[in-house]
Amino acid sequence: MTKILNIDDLERASRLSIDKMTWDFWAGGANDLQTVAENKAAFSDYRIRPRYMRNVTAVDTKPKAELFGKKFAIPCGLAPSSMHKLAHPDGEIATAKAAKTKNWPMAISSYSSMSLEEAKEAGRDNLLFFQLYVFKNRETSADLVRRAERAGFKAVLLTIDSPYLGLRFSERRNKFTLPRGIEPGNFASGRYAGPIDFSVEDKSKSKGPGTNDDLLKEAKPNVIDPALNWPDIEWLKSITNMEVWVKGVMTAEDAELAVEAGVDGIWVSNHGGRQLDGCLPTLHALPEVVAAVRGKVPVHMDGGIRRGSDVFRALALGADFVWIGRPVLWGLKYDGQKGIELAEQILEDEFRLAMALSGTVSVGQISKAHLTKKVAATWAKL
Repeated sequence: MTKILNIDDLERASRLSIDKMTWDFWAGGANDLQTVAENKAAFSDYRIRPRYMRNVTAVDTKPKAELFGKKFAIPCGLAPSSMHKLAHPDGEIATAKAAKTKNWPMAISSYSSMSLEEAKEAGRDNLLFFQLYVFKNRETSADLVRRAERAGFKAVLLTIDSPYLGLRFSERRNKFTLPRGIEPGNFASGRYAGPIDFSVEDKSKSKGPGTNDDLLKEAKPNVIDPALNWPDIEWLKSITNMEVWVKGVMTAEDAELAVEAGVDGIWVSNHGGRQLDGCLPTLHALPEVVAAVRGKVPVHMDGGIRRGSDVFRALALGADFVWIGRPVLWGLKYDGQKGIELAEQILEDEFRLAMALSGTVSVGQISKAHLTKKVAATWAKL
């Protein structure tokens, strides 16, 4: 493609030079991909109510509040996703440099293809969150947390929606395995006892209840712990001075439990539709989480964001910050660090224009009053 005008163009361009197994790994999700599709489609359930004659000569896209003492270019960041070397040899280093260059925040996955220390050095104060899966072997997880704190990360982002791997048909049909030369960078040194269970691989023992009986007989395997519970927040806070956030909250009930457990922030997410198919799209889950939290902690969200106007809608519904996942990988595949910076610039430009055309000159002015909702397809708790 000769001209990339939007994120959809970037997706199509990146697909031209990628193998089927990797593309299916990125694009796929759980079961029938219903939630994958609805994450994106949910933004169309809200229409923007623009206001005019507002003097929008100058529009400030910076977030209304600092994040860990810093104001970023836009209330949007690069969400954690695994194995960036699948997209480009520079992997997470390129991603971190793109975050730093464009002044966007970034989170890195436990299953990054480069070590958290390498990525942090490249991203410096823009790489904020270390996304954590808690293993049954708690010492392995604790050591990862200590490494992240020593490296200068600001927060642990505990993923709570993955006690087992979602049923992803494409990965099972492809028998997904990491290509030779690519491995989880945080575990490459062999510093941890026993093998590391990279949960998405075909040989993973985290495929679901009843499939890992032999593994569960082991005392402390390095596999995601399905017994994780809210009291474990206290354990996590006891081993680090970093903030502890939870990623995967989708209901008011869990939001209240998270606040009671003492978390420092909540991240509304359904794992990009890769875990429980048929659950709410994150944009629809966002309002009840925001209402339940009542401003006690920040609320961030991810899922389906492809336009600057999507960022606007999420902020209007109460999100303090939003994060993009797959577009980062598409940009990285298309042109490495520059490809991610292109994705960032597209969203920045679209967001600034959406603000101007809606009559807002600062992020703090964006509110529910700027939205109207389609009511025919709403959902209510039974």
